[in-house]
Amino acid sequence: MDKSESRLHYRPAGQTLRKRTSEYANKIFHYVLLISLSFVFMYPILYLISRSMMQPADLADATVVWIPKELSFSNFINVFAELKYTETFIRSVMNSLVPALIQTFTCAIVGYGFARYTFPGRGILLALVLFTFLVPPQTIVVPLFILFNQFDWINSYLAFWIPAILCQGLRGSLFVLIYIQFFRGLPGQLEEAARIDGANAFRTFSRIMFPLARPAMLVVFLFSLVWHWNDMFQPGLFILDTTKFNLTQQLSVIYGLGEQELTLGMGGSTAGMIGVVPSQGNRIMAGALLTILPMLILYLFTQRYFVESVERAGIAGD
Repeated sequence: MDKSESRLHYRPAGQTLRKRTSEYANKIFHYVLLISLSFVFMYPILYLISRSMMQPADLADATVVWIPKELSFSNFINVFAELKYTETFIRSVMNSLVPALIQTFTCAIVGYGFARYTFPGRGILLALVLFTFLVPPQTIVVPLFILFNQFDWINSYLAFWIPAILCQGLRGSLFVLIYIQFFRGLPGQLEEAARIDGANAFRTFSRIMFPLARPAMLVVFLFSLVWHWNDMFQPGLFILDTTKFNLTQQLSVIYGLGEQELTLGMGGSTAGMIGVVPSQGNRIMAGALLTILPMLILYLFTQRYFVESVERAGIAGD
């Protein structure tokens, strides 16, 4: 074998080695990037879990950073009782699940009308939908409270259910835009075939178009459920009776009591609180973890479908 044949024989092996090295380097870079990004998002959850299992002595010990000296679930047991978790959980479900289900259906009707029909005043109405999306809800607090008080909706779930029925409520305009974008991407031949078979507009929507909108439905339902669950602004505005508080409101009550006890313990002086270990911190962390736990469990079971639905719901129309 001469030198030219030897070079031809060993060159593919060198190219393969360089190719594999490049692939391994790319994989290592991607894994490092993904781990770094995941740590940014997981750090608050890990910190929450770590602190919720600590006792006041662990919080006061500078040597204890992440792992407590003794794992204890007493914080969860105590906070579960303080939150009245079972009753408060049911109220949170009524305050979030029902509006989410209603918005999933009503926003689909409005979004379908804007996406597939042309009617007088369509542009003005769509502009009003966008306007409600751009206006901060804090700017209409006073007239909204006065209106709901006149309807006797204060301290009632109707303050959340009726706006959802009217395709409003929390982020209602955003959900309409999601449905508009999705329905625009569906072929018009489906509606033409339904009209030929004698189906009216509502039957076409309910039997053909709405079942096809499952990706958008899942996105809207999960977004609405999570936002209603975590929201404290509207419940704090419309639910004033402490016996009707949801989990987020009840958790704020515990936090307030913790600060009050700590301040009174220092003689009522806030200056004396400097350098003092917040003994209520572990309880607050345990309560926060119990509050977000249902949404975490829900996401664990729906994350694959949620990602697929987000991709399909973002299809551009003709």
